Amino acid sequence: MRTRWFSALAALSLAALAACDSAPRDAAAPAPGTPAPPSDTILIGEYGSLTGSEATFGQSTDNGIQLAVEEINKAGGVKDKKLVVKVYDDQGKTQEAGNAVMRLITQDKAVAILGEVASSLSLAGGRVAQQNNVPMISPSSTNVTVTEIGDMIFRVCFTDDFQAYAVATFASETLKAKKVAVLYDQGSAYSKGLKDEFGKTFSGSGGSVATEQAYKAGDADFSAQLTAIRDTKPDAIFIPGYYTDVANIAVQAKKLGISAPLLGGDGWDSAELPKIAGAAVEGAYYSNHYAVEEPRAEVQAFVAAYSAKFGTAPDGLAAMGYDAAKILADAMKRAPDLSGGALAKAIGETKDYAGVTGRISIDGKRNASKPAVIVQMKGGKPTFVTQVYPAGVTPPTAVTTDAAAPAAGAAPADAATPPAPAK
Repeated sequence: MRTRWFSALAALSLAALAACDSAPRDAAAPAPGTPAPPSDTILIGEYGSLTGSEATFGQSTDNGIQLAVEEINKAGGVKDKKLVVKVYDDQGKTQEAGNAVMRLITQDKAVAILGEVASSLSLAGGRVAQQNNVPMISPSSTNVTVTEIGDMIFRVCFTDDFQAYAVATFASETLKAKKVAVLYDQGSAYSKGLKDEFGKTFSGSGGSVATEQAYKAGDADFSAQLTAIRDTKPDAIFIPGYYTDVANIAVQAKKLGISAPLLGGDGWDSAELPKIAGAAVEGAYYSNHYAVEEPRAEVQAFVAAYSAKFGTAPDGLAAMGYDAAKILADAMKRAPDLSGGALAKAIGETKDYAGVTGRISIDGKRNASKPAVIVQMKGGKPTFVTQVYPAGVTPPTAVTTDAAAPAAGAAPADAATPPAPAK
């Protein structure tokens, strides 16, 4: 998904994360000479940031993968064998990500890799996977360069250029915004990329970017940037950052009397956002990969199973991890064998897969063609508003409401009130 830095959590938290009902898990490096997995199992690798200041991303993704593998094995596994997942915590470090993938391939003999969330870490691990001819699927790295590594690297999430298009289209067509201010993280490729693409789409729709203000991740004081933004009197403010910074920005914006709605991307998606920001993010919108209120059968079955297993509703990262594991297993079943080339070919042939995060097809650049969801923070929870589809793609169904004209390419919905579930 994104580029980020993490700090270490307590060892007790790491030990808890290492537990898994469906497969052996190990957060530490294996001993040299680790034997190949038993002949009645198929080992797949996973690497992710399970510790650190934004570890909810890695933890949620891991939970989704756990659930998917458990379901796959209960249904008979793949090619009459059970899937086993070997997991490494890369601690949010680029070098550790590359090392983790190397261990998974050379020592653990993984036939495929799942991960990472952060685009910088997917780039590091993906290069190792590509060099060793082992397919890798990123659940949620949205930076466009990730799949450009080579023909072994795939993703099941949308890319940043489309995500920015979705938010800009929603702002222009549904919110009827004419002037938007932007506050972005100048040290983040994720944030800068969203900022640039948002500006192109929004300006192309007849709107204008009133001002672009920058910050650095971890900054404590945003008053200068927010005061400059307030002076332009924008109709909305786009903040393509991560929830840790966004929460502080929202709180300070509220203190400065800024009432324009806040807009963001999938970097906002964490249960920690409303915990930190409280009422300051009420009414804000952001793009995401799915929403728990979507009435589709795939969504509701996943939400029920996840909630029963983990005691909480799944976020978008959990859904992406789940879809990544399910799509990998589907490709493994279709592939004539599990060699790198055969498996990569089968992944690339995935078409119209009914995932939790939408109907997913892998295109010629190994990216997922799928819609984005717009959610609104209401009562401290992200609430489904609408879907935005790629330009020229007609939504398969439409929800009718008394709302104003919806975004072009978006399923009709009221921007303030979620639509009633379709029957």
